[in-house]
Amino acid sequence: MSATVFCTTEFLPVGLLRYISQGLAVSEGAAGIMVSAPGLLAAIAAPAVTVAVRRVDRRRVLQGLGFILVASNLIAMLAPNFPVLVFARALFGIGIGGFWAIGAGLGARLVAERHVGRATSLIFAGVSLGMLIGGPAGALIGELAGWRAAFGAVLAMSLLALLVQMAVLPELRVTQRINGRNLLGILATRPGRVGLVAMMLALCGQFATYTYVTPFLATVSGFDGKTISSLLLGYTLIGLFGNFIGGAGAQRDVRTTLLATILFIALPVAMLPALGIHRISAIAALAVWGVSYGAMPVALQMWMAQATPDMREGGMALFVAVFQISIALGSFAGGVIVDRYGLFDAMYSGAALCVLAMLAIMLFGRSARTAAGTASAN
Repeated sequence: MSATVFCTTEFLPVGLLRYISQGLAVSEGAAGIMVSAPGLLAAIAAPAVTVAVRRVDRRRVLQGLGFILVASNLIAMLAPNFPVLVFARALFGIGIGGFWAIGAGLGARLVAERHVGRATSLIFAGVSLGMLIGGPAGALIGELAGWRAAFGAVLAMSLLALLVQMAVLPELRVTQRINGRNLLGILATRPGRVGLVAMMLALCGQFATYTYVTPFLATVSGFDGKTISSLLLGYTLIGLFGNFIGGAGAQRDVRTTLLATILFIALPVAMLPALGIHRISAIAALAVWGVSYGAMPVALQMWMAQATPDMREGGMALFVAVFQISIALGSFAGGVIVDRYGLFDAMYSGAALCVLAMLAIMLFGRSARTAAGTASAN
């Protein structure tokens, strides 16, 4: 539930770009900073929070991060101008960076080993549910009641999630203090390094395009605001299904699953400039894209967990840092390309980055589980 609310808040601006751009007199490309600013702060917060909290019960840490989420949404709702809104989003970045650094690997602590794939899929389902609620609800509420009402809605959700978390989350005590070696341990393995590079390339491609999918659907495909919110809803609903496909596939063969998810992001993104003018084709491309992106974060997380089985929380901190940097870089680069060259070039650039990610895995990556087993034997 908390993952869902954090990700709803993260993706809310995707559906609100047009309304914030108009309401605060900034370009759509500049408004994309609302996505990139949290990413940069989250990249710093993930390792910083993990080290700073030392051996504090993770239940208390997660509650503190929940308070930050509430504060950031309150400030965003009341923001009198764009700089204050960006500040609220930066504060949110601290909260989500810390949350995912601790929460991404909790499945392994809460269930038996044979159920870790399913538990991880459930946790990462929060990403798809957040996209499901954030993008479509943002577009719909922005159309009906304005962008401030959308932030008011996630403020209520964040308060509810915090109260539920305080009521039901079990104690999560730790005995090992995370240090710099734990954070950088993932870089000591070849699968870890390849995974980080591939993740950065694929996510930059994803967010250079997805951040600007609302204006694409409006200007190229000619959909109205309510239809776009329905399409984004469908994109993320089918992405939720993709979470469980990714978890099941990665439990069996993480390398093949990861390659497949990236491929089926690249293909529809590359084809959208040609297909976008035909509404049925655009919807079909979005469906394929949605399933694949829903599966990719789960496959990535399991790749990284297998690459550093003895340093999961520290490894997850670096995973989250790179994940959020990639979101920031992708959305920022996409905004620059959209403002200078147009929406089509953003799509082509995103697809090219995904192809580079696949090449990195095919040329340099082995199965993280196989590599870890080889290292242990040696």
